[in-house]
Amino acid sequence: MPQTISVGYKQLIAEAEKTVEVLDAKAAIAQYGHDDVVFVDLRDIRELDRNGRIPGAFHCPRGMLEFWIDPESPYHKPVFLADKKFVFLCAGGWRSALAAATAQRMGLDPVAHVTGGFGAWEKAGGPVEKPEKSIGEV
Repeated sequence: MPQTISVGYKQLIAEAEKTVEVLDAKAAIAQYGHDDVVFVDLRDIRELDRNGRIPGAFHCPRGMLEFWIDPESPYHKPVFLADKKFVFLCAGGWRSALAAATAQRMGLDPVAHVTGGFGAWEKAGGPVEKPEKSIGEV
């Protein structure tokens, strides 16, 4: 008999978005470059290499977030001790909603996430650093 899921990902995302600031791409772009804001890109390195990245964004793979935030962790990253606003984004806005809620629960404040993620950011004209093409690519 298949296992029954009592709470699906859509509900988890909806609940997360009730607790954190949700920015559309244009609002996020307006905060880009501010000294008191850190953009945190949660996408996998393969996504960055394939689609590009936001210049200056801190790359934190989603699977490492909790370990990089926690000062008690041997993997802690000092960027998360900064007295700044943390704006999370991923490819489409699902991982970033969950990550922002988790970060807030761990004590980061303020936090926000970009709905629509990197795709919406790029479509709205946000700055993007494109990956270099490999030899042989056209």
